Amino acid sequence: MATARRPTPAIFVLYGATGDLARRMVLPAFYTLAEQGLLPEDWRLIGSGRGDVAHEDFVGHVHRSLEQFGPKPDNRTWGQFRKKLRFAGGDFANDDGGPLIEAVRQARQDLGEDAQLIHYLAVPPQAFIDLTDSIGKHGLAENARVVYEKPFGTSRKSFRQLDRAVHQVLDESQVYRIDHFLGKEATQDLHVLRFANRVFEGMWNRDHVRAVQIDCPETLDVADRTDFYDHTGAVLDMLVTHLFQVAAEVAMEPPASLEPADLQAARESIIAKFRPLDPDEVVLGQFAGYRDLDGIARGSKTDTYVAARLWVNTPRWRGVPFLLRTGKRLAETRQTVSLILRDPVGPFGDLPPDGNVLRFALDGSGEIDLRMVAKAPGVGLKLGVASARVPISEVAAEEPLPPYVRLIHDVLTGDRSLVTRPDGLAHVWKAADPLLSTRPRLKTYQPGSWGPAAAKKLAAPDGWLLGQ
Repeated sequence: MATARRPTPAIFVLYGATGDLARRMVLPAFYTLAEQGLLPEDWRLIGSGRGDVAHEDFVGHVHRSLEQFGPKPDNRTWGQFRKKLRFAGGDFANDDGGPLIEAVRQARQDLGEDAQLIHYLAVPPQAFIDLTDSIGKHGLAENARVVYEKPFGTSRKSFRQLDRAVHQVLDESQVYRIDHFLGKEATQDLHVLRFANRVFEGMWNRDHVRAVQIDCPETLDVADRTDFYDHTGAVLDMLVTHLFQVAAEVAMEPPASLEPADLQAARESIIAKFRPLDPDEVVLGQFAGYRDLDGIARGSKTDTYVAARLWVNTPRWRGVPFLLRTGKRLAETRQTVSLILRDPVGPFGDLPPDGNVLRFALDGSGEIDLRMVAKAPGVGLKLGVASARVPISEVAAEEPLPPYVRLIHDVLTGDRSLVTRPDGLAHVWKAADPLLSTRPRLKTYQPGSWGPAAAKKLAAPDGWLLGQ
């Protein structure tokens, strides 16, 4: 299994440095690495973006990001951190590369020519190709690592175009396609708990599991991300990225080892067994009032909700529905994986509903919740449901790393365990293609609800475990 190691000196170029993703996720993650002593002994973070932003203004922007999204900057760490920040505005795609070329040259002079160069593209997917071309054109690709946020493409066709463009400039070993759901401690625990515990490993198949639910509702709206979201929607933002990857974690066959290459191979090979989505087994929704938000196109057909039934064509899972659901402005914010177990053959007849469920909470450091049928106290034989909860944090010797912190640290150290590969992504887009080609009609749902009523039929006969 891969272990943490000290990164070498690094130059971290953050494209879209003043954008929403950098502000909410990337900059706070980078500061957390500094707080925990997980950055190289020497480094530079060069923010890149359009517009003429003064160096001190960028430093102030980073400080405000930390004040709002944490961790709160303290005097000691922040005093050292701010000294390593730079900003290079202008149009990187122009002929001379703009100020970024000079900023990288100066950083290399300060840190040494052997410093690791990392490009992080915290920009919309439509900007990936131009930025990748510019990285190659301006001589910044050699021995560099390049990080791409999801979604890597927006369709089967655009994925192929992007993949070709990337490999014209970069070797696959330089490419880090990240998905922050794979960076979650609890997601990584799925395969550890399964393969390291006989009690789980023995029941992880169609003989014992009736259905799998991967449910990620959100109470949040899209107010801070309207431009990105209206060009993306729930299917691209969550279903074919996060939820497909979690489904692969649940469904994969045992890897040869827990080394990065073997984990990647196990995860990607199972995605090849995903049956293409049937649009008749998908419900798309849009919350009432979405089109009234600033920045949303009038008459927008963007989905803010998706529920889908996915099938995995392997002997282990054949005939077991994987029910995937996510949406904005729903009743709760949760992230769960639930295995609904088959009722045992025995003398009891009908058992209480939801009495045989193994649930993994993906929030925070994670939690296991085993619901089981038990005798209710009192005279006579009356059945009830008991629950046993095990917080994964109880076994932790250290504080869990937030997803972006873990993923950026992996990039700094060259750990590819949680990086998605092009073969797996090709299968993702193949599975999603029928839905993207023939989209079901949008159904309106009320904010604060559990989404369109039509989605209940997908989860029959059990129903969705959340929201009942």
